[in-house]
Amino acid sequence: MVIVDFRRSSRPGPCGGERYRALLRVAVVVSGWPRVSETFALNELLALHERGMLAAVFATKAGDPSLRQPGSETLDPFVTVLPDVSADEQARIAADLLAAEGVHAVHGYFAHQPAEVAQLAAGRLGVPFGFSVHALDVRKVAPSVLRDRAAAAAVVVACNHDAARTLVANGSAPVLLPHGVDTRRFVWRERSCTGDVRVLAVGRLVPKKGFDVLIDAFARLDRPAELRIVGEGPERARLEARAARLGLSGVGGSSGVVRFDGRRTHAELPELYAESDIVAVPSVVDLNGDRDGLPNVVLEAMASGCAVVASDVAAIGAAVHHGENGLLVPPNDPSALAAALGALVDSPLRRRRFGLAARTTIEADYGLADCASRFCDALEGHYV
Repeated sequence: MVIVDFRRSSRPGPCGGERYRALLRVAVVVSGWPRVSETFALNELLALHERGMLAAVFATKAGDPSLRQPGSETLDPFVTVLPDVSADEQARIAADLLAAEGVHAVHGYFAHQPAEVAQLAAGRLGVPFGFSVHALDVRKVAPSVLRDRAAAAAVVVACNHDAARTLVANGSAPVLLPHGVDTRRFVWRERSCTGDVRVLAVGRLVPKKGFDVLIDAFARLDRPAELRIVGEGPERARLEARAARLGLSGVGGSSGVVRFDGRRTHAELPELYAESDIVAVPSVVDLNGDRDGLPNVVLEAMASGCAVVASDVAAIGAAVHHGENGLLVPPNDPSALAAALGALVDSPLRRRRFGLAARTTIEADYGLADCASRFCDALEGHYV
């Protein structure tokens, strides 16, 4: 990975050499690099790299290098972190670096600044551009700008139904391509039916994850259980205080104990799911309108054979089918969440049935190899 000094006018090209050349070569503009939370971006970039399509990756800002996803080191030689300047200046730098590389298209991985930089850089190079839309990014762009940007793009990719609906409402016709999960890393395992039930929640400790609702729901349980919250963020102190106030810290109250385990790398997640009986995804729409699309944790938990209880918000219902492979509850409703958790705590057989059905859903619709291949196919089909 390199950070460009924007005062330099030239440097060696960012691509990896002749063995990466292919008929179609695409430069991709992402937001921060590296980002431990953006597994989906890493997987699709790796798929482009493995197919020989990835020419370069440009990040509009630096990410957090303290935790790295497995496989991210493969892409570091392709990555240029652009300086903190305007989108137009970032596009000029990217276009200058790509001018001699024979790039056929520039793809922005998010609808806001990455898509803007991709569009401007592609315009300088005289090649087509496109962009992907995920969750909050589509709401960071004014509707008129999003409409004009989508109209000018060769392809617009939406990774979930919620993002796709927003694009359609703005007059776009997106390609719906869900992200996949690696079913070789996240595998179904038999779980014990004895001992306290283990509930897991994974995500950044921010309001849209709804962990305050989960803690309130957990306090309503009248069965012994353990809740592990894996993640870090600005809400941690407030959430820990809430758990303590409800008698859920330390050795736990009548409803069990809540543990805050901090951040974990993606390499550690398969074992965390394997150790858990239920995965709770209590997502909400926060006060700023931010919400999840279809969180990675949903697909990873389902692939791991966990029984999933999730909010029926955004695109979660596209994967979790209520009463078939998991349970859906209204967002911001701790009583409904507590009832769903209690139903699963009481029934090991139901947990097992949901876990097996969830694994079947993932294998049929969300396998990483198939989803990543469809993403590459879509770019080839629209950029050639």
